[in-house]
Amino acid sequence: MLAADVAIVGAGPAGSVAALNLAPFHRVLLIDRQAVPPMRIGESLPGAARRLLADMGLWDGFLTDGHAPCHALSGAWGAAEPVERDMLTDPDGHGWHLDRARFDRRLRAVAAARGATLLVPARPRAIQRSDGGWHLTIEHEGQTQAVEAKMLIDAGGRLSRLLQPHGAERQTRDRLICGWLRFAQSGMPPGITRIEAEAEGWWYAAALPNAGSILAFHTDADLPAARSARSAAALLARVRGLPVLGPLLNAGTWAGATAGFCAAHSARLACPAGDGWLAIGDAALAFDPLASQGLFNALYTGLAAAEAADRHLSGDATALPDYAATLRPVAETYDAHLAAWYGVERRWPEQPFWRRRLGAGLECERPPRTHDAVTPGMRRMTE
Repeated sequence: MLAADVAIVGAGPAGSVAALNLAPFHRVLLIDRQAVPPMRIGESLPGAARRLLADMGLWDGFLTDGHAPCHALSGAWGAAEPVERDMLTDPDGHGWHLDRARFDRRLRAVAAARGATLLVPARPRAIQRSDGGWHLTIEHEGQTQAVEAKMLIDAGGRLSRLLQPHGAERQTRDRLICGWLRFAQSGMPPGITRIEAEAEGWWYAAALPNAGSILAFHTDADLPAARSARSAAALLARVRGLPVLGPLLNAGTWAGATAGFCAAHSARLACPAGDGWLAIGDAALAFDPLASQGLFNALYTGLAAAEAADRHLSGDATALPDYAATLRPVAETYDAHLAAWYGVERRWPEQPFWRRRLGAGLECERPPRTHDAVTPGMRRMTE
């Protein structure tokens, strides 16, 4: 029997951040089904993350890991001609394109170094609420392991159903999916995030550390264009027809890419806290990738949940409701900003992808000025 003060299911950025902040003070068990962090899409951090990383004692390590600075954003959004905006005027400075696997490994390693017990590869097979907390049955390396924990934190991502039987009601806002290609060589100029809208969705492209590149297409799962998102050849054929990103492609460079497909929809829990539990990262509040805030949200909610869990374990009955209240304005600000930015793009109002976003009331939002319309990632969703 393993005993812990806090069991965290999911050792991605949100779960690892919660663990590394709690481990010096409490017994923390960090559970993940992956023995090592897998390759994931989602490599952007805004300049504001510098303050969070510094506060958690992670800044020096972050600097040694070779992440690439991002100095500008360029977008063909709302008009055919791309608009570029640099980050010289951002008080937080430039952002970064991450070596995502290295970033995730760093967070796991720090959590373990600070005292968290990392149980991988492992997954919960049963969860029960008990008088003293939680009883979990974990499958670990083919064996069954019993775990007792006073608190449970769900860091399992936007598709998590871990706490659904215990009052965690998930609300899915759209059907967005993402098909992506990752290349070992650089196919894009470094230091720039590029966004381009098209009739059935939108694209993201950037150079990554170690001379790699990422190219991603976003559309709705039920639209014909979703078939393109599942095929590397179809993605390349489709992007070559784009007026901005198409000419940047070099067929030789992009050959032999690693392809992937994932859910990218907006989702949230009706309440991210309950009786002895918290949800963090995408499990609590999953952002549309257009916001460029997923990783920042993971850091923010991981830290906020650690503080709430520490207070709760110390007997503060207001800690978990306070955490839920903290996330409420984040969600409201995200909704308003995302509506405004999707509302900028009005070139294809008859197309289902864009009609859905306008039909959801986006046309009622006052959009940013055209010359500012690149991506909502320029502004933090927590402003």
